[in-house]
Amino acid sequence: MSNSRISAAVRGISGVHVTPYAASGDPDWAMMKEIVRGIAEAGVHNIVSAGNTGEFYPMTIAEIERTHATAAEAANGKALVTAGVGRSLRDAVSLGKKAAAAGCDAAMVHHPLDPFAAPAAQADYIVEIAESLPIPVMAYIRSDAIGVRDLVRVATHPNVAGVKYASTNLMLLADCIRESAGSKAVWICGLAEGWAAPFYALGARGFTSGLVNVAPERSLAIWTALEAGNYEKARTLVDVIAPFEIMRTKYGNGANVTVVKEAMTMLGRAVGPVRAPGLQALNAAERDQLKAVLASWKVAKAA
Repeated sequence: MSNSRISAAVRGISGVHVTPYAASGDPDWAMMKEIVRGIAEAGVHNIVSAGNTGEFYPMTIAEIERTHATAAEAANGKALVTAGVGRSLRDAVSLGKKAAAAGCDAAMVHHPLDPFAAPAAQADYIVEIAESLPIPVMAYIRSDAIGVRDLVRVATHPNVAGVKYASTNLMLLADCIRESAGSKAVWICGLAEGWAAPFYALGARGFTSGLVNVAPERSLAIWTALEAGNYEKARTLVDVIAPFEIMRTKYGNGANVTVVKEAMTMLGRAVGPVRAPGLQALNAAERDQLKAVLASWKVAKAA
């Protein structure tokens, strides 16, 4: 698949599907297919498999490989599928090549978590993966430690279809967009719906979402408003989902996946707990709060 088609898809919504677990603690592959199929049929443009909402780091390499293959099969061409890759350079390249062979359309390179990673070397890591894979790459940037020159070097690489920018440093993003003007670089809001409007105002397009596991129609409505330049409507729509997204930021973002998975369970799809080191479960008061949010949305239970 061409970079241009991937770039067009990442200008839409990149929805990160969860990893459901059976009572045994192993991934529930049949339920994963149902979840991915539902997100694709809802109209989400790009499905990210084994992203952070999918618990990339708590999973084994073998589980990640099967997750990629499962998502590609379940999407069945109704949405693009981007495979999350990372860890060691060799692991990332191997995961990407196997994902391509399994039918994934692109690879998302997770930001390196090595505490001693040098900023320029992090960019080198992404570039080397991009040069090693037969499918386009999305770069996931979760820090503002990498400078403008290196970020632009990544964004303008021939096999990088977009940069998922997940830092709140909007001045750095503005510098990157300005310095890459006139190139093919695509800058994407990596901080989900709540940050999408200011990102759009700077020239970024599209956003990532974990909300699509629960209420994809709300994500799509926000994207449609932003694409139309209707910032007032987008802000109004974001206000509605804000209580849900604020809950996800609790415990230093440790509840990020937990809130999504507990919401899915409340709506009739028991996806199991979050694996450590994420927060495994909400407390009773938090569950009551989440139930009230879902009730206000009138979200239908899963079939």
